[in-house]
Amino acid sequence: MSDAPIFRFRSIALSALLPTLLFAIGEGAILPIIPIIADGLGASLAVAGLIAALILLGEVVGDIPSGWVVARVGERPAMIGAAAVSIVGLVVAVVAPNLVVLAVGISLIGLSSAVFALARHAFMTSFVPLAYRARALSTLGGTTRLGFFIGPFLSAGVIHFTGSTQSVFWIFIVACLAAVGALLLTRDPAEQLAATRAGQVLIEQESRGLFRTIWASREVLTRVGAGAALIGAIRASRQVILPLWAVSIGIADTQTALIIGVAGAIDFALFYTSGQIMDRFGRLWSALPSMIGLAAGHIALALTHDAPTAVGWFIAAAMFMSLANGLGSGILMTLGADLADQSNPAPFLGAWRFTADVGSAAAPLAISAITAGASIAVASGFIGVLGLVGAGLLWRYVPRYSVKH
Repeated sequence: MSDAPIFRFRSIALSALLPTLLFAIGEGAILPIIPIIADGLGASLAVAGLIAALILLGEVVGDIPSGWVVARVGERPAMIGAAAVSIVGLVVAVVAPNLVVLAVGISLIGLSSAVFALARHAFMTSFVPLAYRARALSTLGGTTRLGFFIGPFLSAGVIHFTGSTQSVFWIFIVACLAAVGALLLTRDPAEQLAATRAGQVLIEQESRGLFRTIWASREVLTRVGAGAALIGAIRASRQVILPLWAVSIGIADTQTALIIGVAGAIDFALFYTSGQIMDRFGRLWSALPSMIGLAAGHIALALTHDAPTAVGWFIAAAMFMSLANGLGSGILMTLGADLADQSNPAPFLGAWRFTADVGSAAAPLAISAITAGASIAVASGFIGVLGLVGAGLLWRYVPRYSVKH
């Protein structure tokens, strides 16, 4: 460990963390408002939910192409281009006269979000020394969570002063412009990697070898990637289940917001602790407690929906699941970084992020279908069991394929 390169977090603060924070603030500002804007354009509840989900679906579609884009043009140009495409999508959404045009704008934002996120993930994989990797990636994940926490408060203030829900799109536009400014005005530490790369010839080989990389990594993506998909699924389920559960047991909107807000603060507060655990003790010491805790929280909810103390169980489960989720902060990015080619991570990371995002996109659909066909308690229990399956997959395959540990 004494031979490890010296690494200082301030070397990535302005060039990596600040643009990520700005982009996350903008995205967090619009996410809660999209269904309301869709409703104002005449959408039914189901259609409004579908349009809101287009950001996540756009990220799923954009994950694998984003690996090709980043490998071909580089991390910083990819982020600048992604911010520019986001601005185009936001302008389309602002002027949308109908639901179809709004859907196009939201989809563009999702596609660009995939490129933006992968570019910094790929850079951190190559730039940060292995001894600090989990802490750095957990910090990157914590920065995104902070942005998602700040964004809705900005939306509330802007809507209050302007009286227009569509004005929140301008928050994201300003955030994208600020992120581009930060990228252009700060020295990109990725330039330090240029000496270890073979120039444009290697970049051309990387872009041509994208699908060969995916095929060559099919065993890892099938096995460890299945665990990653279940991590994404149970995390996305938590975000859907908690507000739905509060409605189903009759908790007031203001109380629900307060409970989920406090839970979110617990989640955010643990991001660096998660990185320390992974760097000191190994990735499984973060992944397994997180998965088992999230699974246990879902199962506890499933068993207490009709209990006389259902509200108390809901509060306890919300806090416990946030604790578990916080302990797993950065685990998906860290595992992906461990498994990727350190000199050329983008193609593999695109495929890796795709597997996790498929799980994230599928979970809300599964919850909706099971709730409609049975009950929300059954849906919660089903997701809890899937979480235990995911913990088993991680236990079985992470030691084998995460060869750095």
